[in-house]
Amino acid sequence: MSQPKAPKIEFPCDYVIKVIGNAAPDFTEFVVEVVEQHAPGISESDITVNDSSKGRFSSVQLKIVATGEEQLKALFEELKASGRVHMVL
Repeated sequence: MSQPKAPKIEFPCDYVIKVIGNAAPDFTEFVVEVVEQHAPGISESDITVNDSSKGRFSSVQLKIVATGEEQLKALFEELKASGRVHMVL
């Protein structure tokens, strides 16, 4: 029996990413700057920020317009390479 294939994403589309890292005063600003380089045009209403219960971690959720696999791959790699990001979902 073959594995079912993951659903194919139709580009361009709205795409939500969640970036988790150590809480810092400029963490949200940093994430938004990196994401803007790959997916310009993010508005304030597309950004949600949550801090962990102890305040050590921060998660930034953003809604972007994804244009293709390459864009998402480059975005995820740049965020992870920063050393400030623990996880990109």
